[in-house]
Amino acid sequence: MKKTFGFILAGSLLIGAQAPAFAASANEVTPLGDYTPQVITQSTLVTSGLTGDAKVWKFLDRQKRTIAGDQQATAQQVFDITKRQADSSTGTEHYRINQIYEGVPVYGAEQTLHFDKTGNVSLYLGSVVEDVYGKLSDSKDAKAAVTPKISASEAIKIAEKDAASKIGSLGEAQKAPSAKLYVYAPEDKASLAYVTEVNVLTPEPLRTRYFIDAKSGSILFQYDLIEHATGTGKGVLGDTKSFTTTVSGSSNLLIDSTRGKGVQTYTAANRTSLPGTTVSSTSSTFNDPAAVDAHTYAERVYDFYKSNFGRNSIDGNGLALKSTVHYSTRYNNAFWNGTQMVYGDGDGSTFIPLSGDLDVVGHELTHGVTEYTANLEYYGQSGALNEAISDMFGNTIEGKNWLIGDAIYTPGTTGDALRYMDNPAKGGQPASMSAYVNTSDDNGGVHTNSGIPNKAYYLLAQGGTFGGVNTTGIGRSQAIQIVYRALNYYLTSSSNFSAYRSAMIQASTDLYGASSAQTTAVKNSLSAVGIN
Repeated sequence: MKKTFGFILAGSLLIGAQAPAFAASANEVTPLGDYTPQVITQSTLVTSGLTGDAKVWKFLDRQKRTIAGDQQATAQQVFDITKRQADSSTGTEHYRINQIYEGVPVYGAEQTLHFDKTGNVSLYLGSVVEDVYGKLSDSKDAKAAVTPKISASEAIKIAEKDAASKIGSLGEAQKAPSAKLYVYAPEDKASLAYVTEVNVLTPEPLRTRYFIDAKSGSILFQYDLIEHATGTGKGVLGDTKSFTTTVSGSSNLLIDSTRGKGVQTYTAANRTSLPGTTVSSTSSTFNDPAAVDAHTYAERVYDFYKSNFGRNSIDGNGLALKSTVHYSTRYNNAFWNGTQMVYGDGDGSTFIPLSGDLDVVGHELTHGVTEYTANLEYYGQSGALNEAISDMFGNTIEGKNWLIGDAIYTPGTTGDALRYMDNPAKGGQPASMSAYVNTSDDNGGVHTNSGIPNKAYYLLAQGGTFGGVNTTGIGRSQAIQIVYRALNYYLTSSSNFSAYRSAMIQASTDLYGASSAQTTAVKNSLSAVGIN
């Protein structure tokens, strides 16, 4: 059984997150299985007097029996600290932790652990798998259970063969193939598995994550990772923009070296090779509207993250922002492929060039930020959060209305959009948990159920009465600060909507206080849509 939990320490009482009244349907297949958050209530564990990792291990040593069901091993044998962050503005410390078994990470069993400025635990949030030892089929010999019978390279070949059987002979990989060994336990049985990706552009764009049994070589699970955008507009819409370029000889290049490790814009010239050719001009004027928008909007997204959060590009370390326009012919999509943005020109009817809408560019680049922070699994509720958070950032960066993709979608229809954050039902999405859609389509409804956290964000920023609950809006600027903090510090790859609530409340408490108007608004906005 996978257990997900969230508890906050206040005084001497540890308060557990409530179990939600929703869950995946019994026959739905997901990468992480079906689970419901548990309520855990205990006395506060004091860590004062300890520093660094020592206080983490003290806390986890006292928790491991309750949360992982392991009575023999030490905390260091059950968990691995994967990331350490200190926030000087609040004096808080934040750790990312992964459950392990015999040194092998358990897939999706990630937690975040947080210490307040006094050094005591403020929140522990995440998922664990109980009784890993008993779930592995070869559990009589722990070492044998985590010893693979096929190699990582063999697992990669199995995945590539399966992908080729579906789309034909694979073109060049967009990221060097690799396979990492995990204990994979989506249900009551665990398997030793390699997790790998097939990421190609030809014969068609494909980015699929595979779970390969490391004993038998069978495919345990797979799902699509390409996050499709719904782009927008012109330089595409005819507006004049200014942006940073690089002069090289007699040419001006769409390369900006003043932001991080660069903002670089290419053209595929209606072919499918990436990144393509650097967009250039013989003067300071560029006459490629799609490229102008892609370049300018990438700069604006970089500036937004830098000025609001001190974040240096997508990875926090200046990662070059690469964009390619004019991908393929009449291509009605845009996507983040794990290394760069790709924009089609649209067919002129359903879409015009997809780089033309700032909220779409912000949405897609935020998928990259998510990969480098919580790395939300792109399936089910975690996938819906992945989509919704990208909408929240894209919409806030643009800041002109509550629509997504309105500038580039169905150019012949005024006021049309891909999604409506203020009224998700207008775009065919649920606005509350009472209308939650259980489906195996669309990676478990990632583009459908994202309407629920989107509506909550609208209420948090704008305010209003919904679901019988009144929320006093706090504005986009404060709302997005809370979302970013939840994403960067608190959420994990397997976080569901209930975990999102805990993360948002704690993030707001850090920034504004537990009794603040902002934290009250967070609680009310999420309660209004049924995320409890």
